[in-house]
Amino acid sequence: MSAEGAARYAVAGRRRAAVAPTVLALGAVSLVTDVSSEMVTAVLPLYLVTGLGLSPLGFGLLDGIYNGFSALVRLVGGHLADRGGGRHKWVAGLGYGISALCKPLLLVAQTLTPIGLILAADRTGKGLRTAPRDALISLASTPENRGRAFGVHRAMDTAGALLGPLVAFLILRATVDGYDAVFTVSFCVAVLGVLVLVLFVPGGRQEAGGGDGARPTLRAAVGLLRGRDLRRIAVCALLLGLATVSDSFVYLLLQRRLGVPDRWFALLPLGTAAAFLLLAMPLGRLADRVGRWAVFLAGHGALLVAYALLLTSWHGTALPYVVLALHGGFYAATDGVLMAAASEGVPEALRSSGLAVVQTGQALARFACSLLFGTAWTLWGDRAALAGAAGALLVCAVFSVVVRPKGAVAV
Repeated sequence: MSAEGAARYAVAGRRRAAVAPTVLALGAVSLVTDVSSEMVTAVLPLYLVTGLGLSPLGFGLLDGIYNGFSALVRLVGGHLADRGGGRHKWVAGLGYGISALCKPLLLVAQTLTPIGLILAADRTGKGLRTAPRDALISLASTPENRGRAFGVHRAMDTAGALLGPLVAFLILRATVDGYDAVFTVSFCVAVLGVLVLVLFVPGGRQEAGGGDGARPTLRAAVGLLRGRDLRRIAVCALLLGLATVSDSFVYLLLQRRLGVPDRWFALLPLGTAAAFLLLAMPLGRLADRVGRWAVFLAGHGALLVAYALLLTSWHGTALPYVVLALHGGFYAATDGVLMAAASEGVPEALRSSGLAVVQTGQALARFACSLLFGTAWTLWGDRAALAGAAGALLVCAVFSVVVRPKGAVAV
């Protein structure tokens, strides 16, 4: 190879390795938005269980709505983005706007029904925006660095998740009506996130072109599951989601095990977020190099170890740090990595809809897990509920190893 050809090859390699401006802009939006959403998430379990006196079953219902209701609208959001000829930005912006408007409504809701409706509306916004946002990331990156692109975005997203509980903690300590102040500040920050999206994220039409002849219809999106690899990815994500205990329950379990005072509860998500932030980019790059499915399953192995530690009689001072580090490692190895793996089997014209299919199955499964776990906790106690979840996770992980999608192992 000539010197000139080698130089061109090196420049091309650097361009392939670089993270696209679209990814960085979306990362900034997610960072700001997650500061807002995680402020609420950090105090919501304590606010509902301690402040409003909900039972674990009632909290499980609301937590299931909070984490799973978005499944009902993810396909709609993905379809609208693809059907509009690449209007990913504007569909995502609608979702961000709906979620922002829900924050101040928590100030006036005091009973189960209105809180459930507000959380459902908030998750509707999340459902609308998630698939179009991830499609923009996928379309703006190459197959060789897609794991890294998702890792960069998730790292920026998690930086916001790290700051959110800290801001909530400081507000609770500095104000008398702490919960009201948290919800008010959360709304203001959410509005800022919408403005960043409108001003700095490209429209998405230029990335959405795909001359592969695929028509963006809901039937075509569901028809993608006829492909063996994508079908196996979706099935495994669904089964593993059925055994994934929600973050809020993990934090409540830790609080009960260690007797964490209420005023410190909002800091527990910081451990998960810190591990996620540190590991998202390295694990995304590792997934590009050694195979995305292997990293995805290793993340669930870390979660299984965290469950096991919570079931032991160990009460050492290192327990919360180890459990939260494993919890954050689980998200770093699975969240963006799953989307990078699923992108390979989805044509560009259906990218948003195809990713929404996988996300929908996973979100519905986690909704069911929250209901089942809350019911089991109410009937048999927290240890029995967690033991059942750990056993189910082990079975589902073994199944996912056996039926692993061949095309998702390596790029």
